[in-house]
Amino acid sequence: MSLNTPNRLTLLRIIMIPFFMVFLVYPVFSEYKCRIIAGILFIAAAVTDFLDGYIARKRNLITNFGKFMDPLADKFLIFGALLSICVSDFIFPEDWVFAPVTMRHIFFWAALIVIFRELAVTSMRLVVVSGAGTVVAASKLGKIKTNTQIICVSLIILEPALFPFTYGYLSLVSIAVMVVFTVWSGVNYLVTYWKHLDTNK
Repeated sequence: MSLNTPNRLTLLRIIMIPFFMVFLVYPVFSEYKCRIIAGILFIAAAVTDFLDGYIARKRNLITNFGKFMDPLADKFLIFGALLSICVSDFIFPEDWVFAPVTMRHIFFWAALIVIFRELAVTSMRLVVVSGAGTVVAASKLGKIKTNTQIICVSLIILEPALFPFTYGYLSLVSIAVMVVFTVWSGVNYLVTYWKHLDTNK
């Protein structure tokens, strides 16, 4: 199977996911090095998400493979990062504003909200497309939501290494912002497309 450039970038993003997950969960090297490596891999993977869509639209290289794999790769990227952070033993430092166990609980519930929202909206998209033939387009809120998720994960990974003097406040703020836009965009999708869901079938 011959793949165009956007599809290759999508596959590259999928391939990168287990690698940054390993560095988040297991201290293969020092914690500092693991954070830097995981952060670089995660941000690089997130950048491919922007590039593959941009190139596909710019060069008219949109394919059925891309339509299927690109959103799937996005979900794998975010879900992989969220789950890795939840199970990592070193991701939340001892000297942060809250103890590691407290930070882990806070992030766990935030991650649960994100995962529930993503699965709910994805399910709604499938129902609306198959039932009403209406395409659920990506909204500005949805794009902002995605950016807040990427920023939040990046900060949690890199804040202790790059900004040790902030003691986790940046990560806490980013978690709150991520949750707000995740819920907001989810409710917005639900309100906008509820009319296309036939509750009598």
